[in-house]
Amino acid sequence: MELREYWQIIRRRWWLPVALAALVALAWLITRKPWRPRPPLYATSLSFSVGIRPQQAGDGEENYYVALTSEYLIDDLAEVVRGSEFAAAVSERLAAQGIAVPAGAIRGSTQTGELHRILQVSITWGDPDELAAIADAVITTLQEESARFMPRLFAQNAAAYLIDQGTITPVKPGLRERLDLPLRLALALLTGVALCFLWHYLDTSVRDRAELEEMGLAVLGEIPRARREK
Repeated sequence: MELREYWQIIRRRWWLPVALAALVALAWLITRKPWRPRPPLYATSLSFSVGIRPQQAGDGEENYYVALTSEYLIDDLAEVVRGSEFAAAVSERLAAQGIAVPAGAIRGSTQTGELHRILQVSITWGDPDELAAIADAVITTLQEESARFMPRLFAQNAAAYLIDQGTITPVKPGLRERLDLPLRLALALLTGVALCFLWHYLDTSVRDRAELEEMGLAVLGEIPRARREK
C-alpha cells in the first residue's frame, strides 16, 4: 500500500481523530480548569550529616565500621522521616507553637533521599511562613528526638547535623505538567488514526475501481464524482 492510499484512508474518516482529540481536550478543561488561578506552592530542602561519634580514636578497621554504620543509619533514618510517627512528632511540635498542621499533611509534603551519604529532606507547602516553621520543626525533631525513633543506634552517640538549609522558593509548573495537554492530544490523534485504519480493515464496502480490480473483477466503466460548480 502506497503512502497516498494511507492518506486517503485517514482523509476519508478525518473526523474520527479530530473528534477524539476534541473530547480529550474538553475533558481536560473540565477536570483541570486552567482558567482558575493556580494555588501557590513553595519548597525548601534540608541536608543532614548523620553518623556515630566514636568513643575514642581507634584503628583503621574500627573507623571503617563506624563509617559503615553511619551509612546504614542514613538509610534507616530516611525511612523514619517518611513515617507517620515522625510526622506526628513534627505536628505536635508545631501545635505547641500555635500552628495546626495535621501529621498526614506533613507526611504527604515531605520527601527524603540520600546523596553521597547525606540525608536530604525536601518539603513543599502552600504558605511560605508555615513552610519555614515546618522546616524548623523537622530540624529540631531530627536533632533532639531521633533517639525516640531509633533508640538502639542513637543511644550509641549517634547524631544528626544540619549542614545546609535551603531557601524557600516558589515551585513553578514542571515539564510534565506543561506537556500534559499536548501529550494527551497527540495520543488521542494517534488513537483516532489507528481507529481509522481499523475501520477501513473491517469495512467491506467498495469505493473505487482499484479495489474491484484487486478482487479480480473487470471494470467496464466508472462514473466520476460530481464536482460542485463555483
